[in-house]
Amino acid sequence: MTKQYRHKIITEVIRNNDIISQDMLLNILTEKGFELTQATLSRDIKELKIIKVPTPKGSYAYRFSESIPSLQEEIEVSFSSFKFVSIEFSGSLAVVKTRPGYAMAIAGEIDRKASECIIGTIAGDDTILLVPREGIEREEVIKSLSQFIPIK
Repeated sequence: MTKQYRHKIITEVIRNNDIISQDMLLNILTEKGFELTQATLSRDIKELKIIKVPTPKGSYAYRFSESIPSLQEEIEVSFSSFKFVSIEFSGSLAVVKTRPGYAMAIAGEIDRKASECIIGTIAGDDTILLVPREGIEREEVIKSLSQFIPIK
C-alpha cells in the first residue's frame, strides 16, 4: 500500500474518531492491513499537520491543524495569557515549558517562525525541546523567539 493511500486512511480515521494516542492510531491502521512502524506513523502525523489538542471532555485528541480555524488566534492568545511559561538552556539545547496541552501547537509555531536559528523542536504535553542550529548562541535563540513569544 502506498504512502498516499496510507495518508488517505489516516485522514479518514482522524476525522471520524477521537484518536487519543499514536498507539491507538497504529492499532487501527494495523487492523486495516497496514504494516508500519511508530517512527513512520510519527512522520505521517507531522506531514499531515496533525496535532494533539484538548477536547471539551478534558482529554486530548488528534486533529488536523487546518481544521481548527481559531488555532492561530488561540496560539497568540496562549502567548499573551502566559500559557508559555519559561525557557531554560542546557548546553546548546533549550527547554521551553508551557501550560499543559499547548506544547505541540507552540512548537509548530516555533518551527515555522524561527527556522533560521532552530533546526527543530520536539514537543510533549507541556514541554518543548529546542535544537538550535550549529553556531547559534542562546541570545540569538531568545531574540528570535521573543519576536512572537513573550520570553520570561
